[in-house]
Amino acid sequence: MLMNSFSSFPMREELTRAISDLGFDTPTPIQQKVIPQLLSEPIDIIGLAQTGTGKTAAYGLPLLHHVDVAVKHVQCLVLSPTRELCMQIQEEMSKYGVHMRGLRITAVYGGVPISGQIREVRSNPQVIVATPGRLIDLLERKAISLDKLQYVVLDEADEMLNMGFREDIDLILKNTPEREHTWLFSATMSNEVRGIAKRFMKDWKEFSVATANTTNENIDHQYYVTQHHNRFETLRRLLDFTPGIYGIIFTRTKQDAQEVSEKLMKMGYPTSPLHGDMDQKMRTKVMERFKSKNLQCLVATDVAARGIDVNDITHVINYELPDDPEVYTHRSGRTARAGKSGICMSIVSPKQISNIRQIERLVKQKFHKSDIPDGAEVVRKRLFFYMEQIATAAPQAEFAKLYTDMMHEQFAEMDKDDLIRKLIWLQLKDTIDIYSDSNDLNAGYEGKDRVAGRGNRSVRLFINLGEKDGLDNKKLLQFITESTDIDGNTIERMTVRDMSSFFNVPGEAAEFIIEQLSSKKFKGRKVRLEEADNKPFGGGGRGESRGGGGYGGSREGGGYGGSRDGGRPERPRYSGDVKAYGGASGGGGYKGKKR
Repeated sequence: MLMNSFSSFPMREELTRAISDLGFDTPTPIQQKVIPQLLSEPIDIIGLAQTGTGKTAAYGLPLLHHVDVAVKHVQCLVLSPTRELCMQIQEEMSKYGVHMRGLRITAVYGGVPISGQIREVRSNPQVIVATPGRLIDLLERKAISLDKLQYVVLDEADEMLNMGFREDIDLILKNTPEREHTWLFSATMSNEVRGIAKRFMKDWKEFSVATANTTNENIDHQYYVTQHHNRFETLRRLLDFTPGIYGIIFTRTKQDAQEVSEKLMKMGYPTSPLHGDMDQKMRTKVMERFKSKNLQCLVATDVAARGIDVNDITHVINYELPDDPEVYTHRSGRTARAGKSGICMSIVSPKQISNIRQIERLVKQKFHKSDIPDGAEVVRKRLFFYMEQIATAAPQAEFAKLYTDMMHEQFAEMDKDDLIRKLIWLQLKDTIDIYSDSNDLNAGYEGKDRVAGRGNRSVRLFINLGEKDGLDNKKLLQFITESTDIDGNTIERMTVRDMSSFFNVPGEAAEFIIEQLSSKKFKGRKVRLEEADNKPFGGGGRGESRGGGGYGGSREGGGYGGSRDGGRPERPRYSGDVKAYGGASGGGGYKGKKR
């Protein structure tokens, strides 16, 4: 029978009082299932629940209920994968046990001097919260003993195993001979997690609410399709289009998190990286700035984000989709907490549409394909944002007293409308400069999902280079991408033969690639490129418009990628839409469609 209020749990009075002080009333589903069992009859359990579903209280309250504060040795151990989560667990459990006199809870983790933590564990805490690596370090130094340990909690067990802590977990559990119960909490029940259970747990019960966070109807799932090499510019445009954003940008690697964050910071965005290569002092400082909203966004890896517990995050942005679809649920679950709504944006290449469909099936929600806004839309959105800020601003009374007369004197002769235009212009001029001549970043197709028209189909191309030229698939791909600046992910079905090769490209990119490669030489040999059906595209004069010569010329003249003065064109770059190739603004190149 599920208990629907914390007051109905048979907990010690100190815990009930602390929970009441914190304003907690209704337990989450995992708490309703687990807490009554562990209070009345402690057994080995496996709790399956997503991040953000209240797992810390689910095991923390029963742990503290069973702790004997009169006994001065380690009775309970909580293992967590990251320093941030370790610190967060200690902080939360300390709040639960604030009225338990004599209770000591200590956290030990890497990234800080071990000497201070040795002093902490030698002060005989009843509860230790630890990362596996630092705990083993303390065990090897004989600074801590787990001989009398009764309870072990493995929090985020799947993540610890993903991070390579399996041997560490085995070693730690083997060093707990008096352990009475093991409580394992995980987002997923992988074979490795089940293996831990089989080796170290006995007659366990499973409590699963793993789908609670995957079907959060308050999350709007959006995806934006662009070419791989346009990801950063797309990210930047989404940030500019969302001026009130307070969120997390997820990357796959620590290097990406660092590089993306550094580029954003140089452009003036209030962001910071968060990843495992940062020392603990820096990570703590970053989190303090983020929680106080001095930072609008964190650029984080999945592992580093495990310790983030912020309820009012408005957006999650997947700079890259995770390899494991279930990791998407962890990421998206960072927003829309505590009954609030949130948005999860994913930047994907055309080839990743199938990944989106797979995640849709997992979370049982339809994702919304959204257009990457053009420059005019960004400017308009920021205009409304600034007007709203002005309309709702509440200047301090003291400010008005000091400066009202001065302002009236300065602007007495200025027309009201002119003053408003100047104020808004000062706010928007940088944005207008950036987006006055912006390209369309939308990929323009969704791979095989679209079939109508030549620009939406795949075209197979022939090239007169092959194995006798020293090429294989990898080297041919390198030659194509370096010669055209095209994203390698758009090249498919490569076949390298003795004296020729074939590959597929999006139909809308075919003419561009032919144009670029046909002017190249490879080891002194002139490159010849054409459609595989031997119908080569013509040279100059193809695609002329009434205003001037050359491929892709606009009505006003110029030709393909023309420069301002109609002279030698700049080198065009493929950005996923044939209309978005082109050189500088002005008379020549076609700079992309306006929406």
